[in-house]
Amino acid sequence: MPEFDVVSLPETDHVAEGDVAPDFTRPLVDEEYWEDRALGEVVDGPTLLLFHPMDGAFQATYLYNTVDDRVWADELDVFGLSVSTPYAHKRLLAERGDGVRTFSDPGAGVIEEYGLAHDIDGMTGITETRPAVFLLDADRTVEFAWVAGEHPEFPDAEAIEDAIGRLVG
Repeated sequence: MPEFDVVSLPETDHVAEGDVAPDFTRPLVDEEYWEDRALGEVVDGPTLLLFHPMDGAFQATYLYNTVDDRVWADELDVFGLSVSTPYAHKRLLAERGDGVRTFSDPGAGVIEEYGLAHDIDGMTGITETRPAVFLLDADRTVEFAWVAGEHPEFPDAEAIEDAIGRLVG
């Protein structure tokens, strides 16, 4: 079993249930290519938006394995978002995240707008996202929100699945 410290993350004013998820335009990556797309252009029904640390981090691997194991991308659109580059996202999606597309936010502007940014300990000026899950309806209203309060922390897959069931029916 790996040894690591659990670290409490500071309180944050993040996007919450009932809010309209802020629109943004960033490179959107799938297994074949990427192009700049706005969130508002791609949300046309129930959508799961996953914020995760850099590709390759165990929290990102966990999230995408959960999406694959529960085949959520068969039920609704699933988008990831992290500071990783489009090249890194292509490698990630080649291994996991079947049916998922991922936004690249290397400058962390979207992460900051959503209230999820935090500096990585010991790395001045390096911003990362805390893990977060937002379930959006067709109007981008947040129907379910989970945001990590400590590191590492993982979302409750059953709670996400229940929320998807309520929204998708």
